[in-house]
Amino acid sequence: MTNTVGVPFLSIVIPAYNEQNRIVGTLHKIAEYLSQQDYTAEVLVVDDGSADATYRRAVEFAEGSPIVRVLRKPHLGKGGAVRTGMLAARGEFRFLCDADLSMPISEVHKFLPPERGSVDVAIGSREATGAHRHDEPGYRHLMGRVFNMVVRSLVIGGFRDTQCGFKCFRGQVAEDLFQLQRSVGFGFDVEILFLASRLKYRVEEVPIDWYHVGESKVRPVTDAFQMFREATTVRLNDILGRYDYSRCRK
Repeated sequence: MTNTVGVPFLSIVIPAYNEQNRIVGTLHKIAEYLSQQDYTAEVLVVDDGSADATYRRAVEFAEGSPIVRVLRKPHLGKGGAVRTGMLAARGEFRFLCDADLSMPISEVHKFLPPERGSVDVAIGSREATGAHRHDEPGYRHLMGRVFNMVVRSLVIGGFRDTQCGFKCFRGQVAEDLFQLQRSVGFGFDVEILFLASRLKYRVEEVPIDWYHVGESKVRPVTDAFQMFREATTVRLNDILGRYDYSRCRK
């Protein structure tokens, strides 16, 4: 694979909130995988105002790795951390990666050329044909299906899994979408896909192997309510002209 001089082919953006117990292990796995690839890459950890040692441990790892950068922001929510990372990244492709690596990093090739061709946005899907879920609690699956039904009915149809934490964007596409983003919480996924649809970007679901990992940061009741509120606000924002599409290069 080739890339523009000085511009990494791939940026991996990891939003992290109170991930002190696994951030170093995650970075080790990602760095080892990238060292075996024939393209250049960078890794951005965005600490979302963690109250534990996440930031310190990520910085210590970065001091020994030329490809890892660590950013820190006040705690607002996952959406805010992702936006910060995507706009700070420099890669031709920018890959959103959950800190728990519930999808093995070795599957990132599914989101990149040549496998994805001319796709603008490739989103990991636990529901697409060929996907496999491992050890997922029943309540998590049910919560996801109900939320997806609401999203398809009220915001945007066509996607079987909007909330999977693994998504890849072409660089300019990421800049167009994330500069428009308003949601700072878990509802950002729906907003980004809605914006991609409005801008007529080509989006494709990628079936993945997904493993439930303990110590989830998802709070079933609180976060479900927040996701619903943020997702349904997207349509209102669009109607009220709160998205300045003229800023995009599309």
